Amino acid sequence: MSQNEQRKNRIQGSRKGRLCGPQSLLLGRLNVAPSDTPFQLPAPRNLKVHLYNAQQALSWEPVSLNNDTRLVVYQVQYKYSTSSTWYDVNRKDSRVDCTNLTGTECNFTANSLSEGFPRHFNITLRLRAKLGDLVSAWVKAPWFEHYRNATIGPPEDIWVTPEEGSLIISFSSPFDVPASVAFFWYYVYYWEKGGSKQVTHRFRSNFITLNDLKPLRVYCFQLKAELFLAKENISRPGHLSNISCSETTVDASTKLQQVILISMGTFLLLSVLVGACLFLVLKYRGLVKYWFHTAPSIPSQIEEYLKDPAQPILDALDKDSSPKDDAWDSVSIVSFPENKQEDILQNTLNQSTDPSHQPVEGGP
Repeated sequence: MSQNEQRKNRIQGSRKGRLCGPQSLLLGRLNVAPSDTPFQLPAPRNLKVHLYNAQQALSWEPVSLNNDTRLVVYQVQYKYSTSSTWYDVNRKDSRVDCTNLTGTECNFTANSLSEGFPRHFNITLRLRAKLGDLVSAWVKAPWFEHYRNATIGPPEDIWVTPEEGSLIISFSSPFDVPASVAFFWYYVYYWEKGGSKQVTHRFRSNFITLNDLKPLRVYCFQLKAELFLAKENISRPGHLSNISCSETTVDASTKLQQVILISMGTFLLLSVLVGACLFLVLKYRGLVKYWFHTAPSIPSQIEEYLKDPAQPILDALDKDSSPKDDAWDSVSIVSFPENKQEDILQNTLNQSTDPSHQPVEGGP
């Protein structure tokens, strides 16, 4: 390939970069790089570059051979749009080895910002199949720039803290970006359950407080991140997060009012119940007495007699009596001769009629 053709390809690639839209890059149309080497293997097909947040991967369909059961391996190379030199994707440059892959994917996702392909550079990938000394033609995918072409996911690690008539929402960014190159704007879409949706102004911090919410109401929300490229003044909107819902709490005055209302309601309910019970007792006191009055019981001695009528009733009554339980009064009988009895009776009458034994009025 001549230098003019290479320069022409770089210019076309640069123009394509300026016209690239904000969609996830799924590459189906492939270009086979020209070469003078006779190719004896079919080229891989249906190359796809997957760019989601910080993830970067190239996948393809395997090469199938009818008359050969040996294992086909694949080799991946890359180059920058400002250079015409191709480099192997190996551990030295990209922390992953894609020079002799037996699978059909090359995952070159970087573990940090200092590793992997620079995300603000234009990168072109090409792929070929190998089987011993046999090789296929290089299959080249159009260039991509990660920040321009990646799909931006929602914020992660979302955490909500209910407060008095508010919700505090904290989260982390979809992926790390260098502050000198790009940053994220965030939006929160929220609504009272069953109500209309509202959206906050964009903000850059990793938390936000939704104020002026009704107490003890359930609010739902979604978060969205938007990647903004500072130098190019280009924004890339991301996807909405899953719907999360939380119930707000109440302030101290509202809580006190609730306690008072609950206490008053409980007192009134108990008063009504007690009054109703007293009314029923007074109205149906005869029936209540009948219900709670114990039936008279038969003495045990009579009950035993009823069981055995042949037993004398007096013996049945005295069967369990003990002499020590009986109380007896002692009576003394004094007898006198008949004449002496008359004298004693006469003396008694005389004493009862003697004036000296009468009470004296107006004593001393």
